[in-house]
Amino acid sequence: MSIGTLSTAHIGLNVTDLERSLGFYGDVLGFELIGEGKEEGRRYAFLGQDGRLVLTLWQQADGAYDSGRAGLHHLAFQAESADHLRAAEAALTERGTTFAYEGVVAHAEGASSGGIFFHDPDGTRLEISVPQLADDAEAPSGAAPTCGFF
Repeated sequence: MSIGTLSTAHIGLNVTDLERSLGFYGDVLGFELIGEGKEEGRRYAFLGQDGRLVLTLWQQADGAYDSGRAGLHHLAFQAESADHLRAAEAALTERGTTFAYEGVVAHAEGASSGGIFFHDPDGTRLEISVPQLADDAEAPSGAAPTCGFF
C-alpha cells in the first residue's frame, strides 16, 4: 500500500532565545503567533499565516546553527511577487540582518527564479524567493545552485 502524496505540514526550529526569534519571525517576516508554551524549560511558539501553522520554534538549543553538521541545510519561503521580495529585503536590512549575498540573486546563472539569502538570529540559513524576477539578477555561484552554498 502506498503512503500517498506528502506535503510539508510545518517546520520546527530549535532556537537559543525564543523572545528574540519571535521578534525576528513575527515582526520582520510577518508570521503571527498562534500558540505558545511558557513553562520554564519547555518554551515554544507556533507561528502561522491566516491561521495555518507554518513554523514552530523550540527554545532548546545551546548554541548557534552549525552548517557543518547534518540536518537542516536552509529553510526557504516563497514570496507572492518580486515587490514583496524587495519589501522583505528592506525589512531585513532595516533590522541589520546578515545576508549571504548582496541584493536579489538568481538561483543559478540564467535562471529566472531567485531571491535573498540571509540568516536568522541563531545563524539558521534562510531564503525568500520568487519564481520570476522582475530584472536579470546575476548568480553568485555561476551554474551551481545559489541556495546550496551559502
